[in-house]
Amino acid sequence: MKPEFWSITETVKHVITGEITAQQIVDGALDRITFLDREVGAFLEVDKDGARKQAAEIDRKRAAGEPLGSLVGVPVALKDNLVTKDLVTTAGSKILEGWVPPYDATVVTKLRAAGAIIVGKTNLDEFGMGSSTERSAYKQTKNPWDPSRVPGGSSGGSAAAVSAGMCVASLGTDTGGSIRQPAAFCGIVGLKPTYGRVSRWGAVAFASSLDQIGPLTRTVADAAAVLQVIAGHDPRDATSLEAPVPSYVDALTGKVEGLRIGIPHEFFAAADESAGPEEEGLGFTPNPGPEEEGLGFTPNPGIEPEVRAAIERTIAALTERGAITVDISLPHTALALPAYYIVAPAEASSNLSRYDGVRYGKRVDASELLELYRRTRGAGFGPEVKRRIMLGTYALRSGYYDAYYKKAQQIRTLIKRDFDRAFRFCDVVLTPTTPGVAFQFGAKTSPLDMYLGDVFTLSCNLAGLPGINVPCGVTTGGLPIGVQLLGKPLDEPTLLRTAGVIESAVGLGTRRPSGAGGI
Repeated sequence: MKPEFWSITETVKHVITGEITAQQIVDGALDRITFLDREVGAFLEVDKDGARKQAAEIDRKRAAGEPLGSLVGVPVALKDNLVTKDLVTTAGSKILEGWVPPYDATVVTKLRAAGAIIVGKTNLDEFGMGSSTERSAYKQTKNPWDPSRVPGGSSGGSAAAVSAGMCVASLGTDTGGSIRQPAAFCGIVGLKPTYGRVSRWGAVAFASSLDQIGPLTRTVADAAAVLQVIAGHDPRDATSLEAPVPSYVDALTGKVEGLRIGIPHEFFAAADESAGPEEEGLGFTPNPGPEEEGLGFTPNPGIEPEVRAAIERTIAALTERGAITVDISLPHTALALPAYYIVAPAEASSNLSRYDGVRYGKRVDASELLELYRRTRGAGFGPEVKRRIMLGTYALRSGYYDAYYKKAQQIRTLIKRDFDRAFRFCDVVLTPTTPGVAFQFGAKTSPLDMYLGDVFTLSCNLAGLPGINVPCGVTTGGLPIGVQLLGKPLDEPTLLRTAGVIESAVGLGTRRPSGAGGI
């Protein structure tokens, strides 16, 4: 395999044995970024000097016989909402243009300690608010499989960089699918860990009760290796879980005999299927049909035929290897999207109030303080961020809180209970990651059209569960398809084990993108 598509295991082995120096690996990665990123646009900042300095230190340690970490010499890219000491962090927004943090995020510190080499910061939808990376304040990132299509979002730059072989792994953040969806669009693995499994300290906040950091890699084994490094309790993050970190790599046994795979009716049902019974005491139908009063949209946009066929092949491959399928119901699935788009904007409204032009970031001067706030935020925030701040502020207003935010949190509890009940009968839940494959730039002009693309990923965040995307096929047009697995809290080992079997049975193998200037 070409060096640019080496796995973590291969890269580490070459560095430890001295077959190839860390400097040579980094130079190769930087050369590829220089050659390809003019078209792909995955990076906002490439840290050539810093990467070469890290590589030189690794080569010195190896020559001196000093201990080397589990990710030694591995080029890694970081989504640009993870703060990095002495390296610009913008969160894809003009309001943080030029901001250089004085510290590293916890995950960055852990990566450096393991010997990973940070090659740069990747593009994203502004503050993580988007599903296509078209909402970045700086540039568009193109899908390496077809440059006329989006890479997904909001971690689109991270996904595209890995898919194109510009780095071995990357980190993204996932608030409603922002790791898993771009992983599906770009034909790679994307893992959203259990809420609290990975420290969020140093991640620029979007919606604090939903955000989670996770890896994007080309293989399931690589995702396990990165999670092994970044997982664990962090006293600086109040939401970080104090739970032992198992061996994720050892979980990849290649066996699924007897594994119970839940197939949720609501994810596969046609959009026009009838509603379920009214939930007692709620005052609404938990599984509404397309014309249910109060929603105003079809909650399930349907699954594209080629995506459905690939998912069915995946299920068949698992059952051939001894897994057992179980029909399950997650009756409040249709309410995940409206609940999410109340909870997330409300938390964003609160989190983004700190960007006022006084302490850091962009500042537009004015004679009065309130005018300074208005001008700075007006110039610094993009349209989608402004839209979500206004939605969230409205939902939190006195007199509206109970009708919107409180009700959304009640729905969130019901969604969590749905999964709790389902996991009594199954070990993992299998669904499509997205209703369709990567779409053309500009194809989704209305916010609602964009939001509906996240219907299969949102429940995972609302319930705090781990989720993973695994490539499971390619359309006749040459675009990758992803399957999603959802697991019990802190049961990433079972997710990874199942994902590994899917990868070997129906994955993309050695197939790589053919777009973006001849990748």
